[in-house]
Amino acid sequence: MTLSARPARYLVFLAAVALGGCTTAPPDANLQERARMLAQRLLIVDSHIDVPYRLQETPADVSRATADGDFDYPRAREGGLNVPFMSVYIPAEREADGTATALANELIDGVAAIAAASPEKFALAPGTADVKNQFADGIMSLALGMENGAPIAGDLDNLAHFYTRGIRYITLTHSKSNHICDSSYDEERPWGGLSPFGKTLIPAMNRTGVMIDVSHISDKAFFDVIQITHTPVIASHSSARHFTPGFERNMSDEMIRALAANGGVIMINFGSTFVHQPSRDNYDTMKAARDAWLEAKGLVDDKKARDEFTARYRQTTPFLFADIRHVLDHIDHVARLVGVDYVGLGSDFDGVGDSLPTGIKDVSMYPNLIAGMLQRGYTETEVEKVLGGNLMRVWQQVEDYARTH
Repeated sequence: MTLSARPARYLVFLAAVALGGCTTAPPDANLQERARMLAQRLLIVDSHIDVPYRLQETPADVSRATADGDFDYPRAREGGLNVPFMSVYIPAEREADGTATALANELIDGVAAIAAASPEKFALAPGTADVKNQFADGIMSLALGMENGAPIAGDLDNLAHFYTRGIRYITLTHSKSNHICDSSYDEERPWGGLSPFGKTLIPAMNRTGVMIDVSHISDKAFFDVIQITHTPVIASHSSARHFTPGFERNMSDEMIRALAANGGVIMINFGSTFVHQPSRDNYDTMKAARDAWLEAKGLVDDKKARDEFTARYRQTTPFLFADIRHVLDHIDHVARLVGVDYVGLGSDFDGVGDSLPTGIKDVSMYPNLIAGMLQRGYTETEVEKVLGGNLMRVWQQVEDYARTH
């Protein structure tokens, strides 16, 4: 997408952003209704929802309405969600204690149990053909992505094992550098990018048919991946660093351009601290105060003390939430920078706690995003690409490569 190809009102919006932000009124009732109808008609893929680990900590029946969390079947249906990628999240410490592989299998078992218990609502989705067939049948597809490659444990046989179990993307690392690559969150960068095993793993993932997820990895690891991979890659839940300077977890413009040249897609994370610098500053200030207090009290590893300090702090200094328009700003930025074919949705629902922006608090609210895109001048064809078409294209390309190599 080029600027010259955009409707006039979209250019007006970009001018407003350049001057310091959009102040457009909320979409009117007619636009909201149109958005609601599109949400029910179009395929919506969200590439990162942390239901499995949420249920590991607090069991619930997500086939019914739940009191907690951001996802359940009734809300997902209301929002039009068709393909939630269930994130098989592996905490960084699980690599060190040797339990990562076992936990991954346990979490996959949990997702399989959800589908088996409610076959009229859910089905596993190991491939794009399954997604399309289940969409036609009105069944919600539970696709699987592994957040943190620690369960691979340096053994390509484990890659094959998790493929057979349905894993269709792997986030190479998480909050700490692991045996595959360096993490954007970790000051320790033992590999200077990908590890020697990581450089072997990338082409193996290409041959196997597993999408490579570059969220969480260091900038250098990202460019190593781009140099090695034979298929497009995804960032399953990242946003644009343009709005959060210095936050390496988000992607720089240079990285987004490289991702687009590779044919990949950045799936926008909805978390307030990912999309809005004032929210990030608010969180960072709280964290610095909390960490200093914990250290002074000798309670650095005390989760209860950490939570209690946070609760006290928030009584006098509430968290500053982003707004749905900030999520839309990130979609617009990527579309303006490289084109609408390279951006999608990776909410991080159930993964970013209580930090979700006003207007997009759970899986029932995708129509609000659609209304915002329509208001900003996106065509229905472009909306369809952002909602799921772009991710499906990459997934299909990865499948096609694996079939011929």
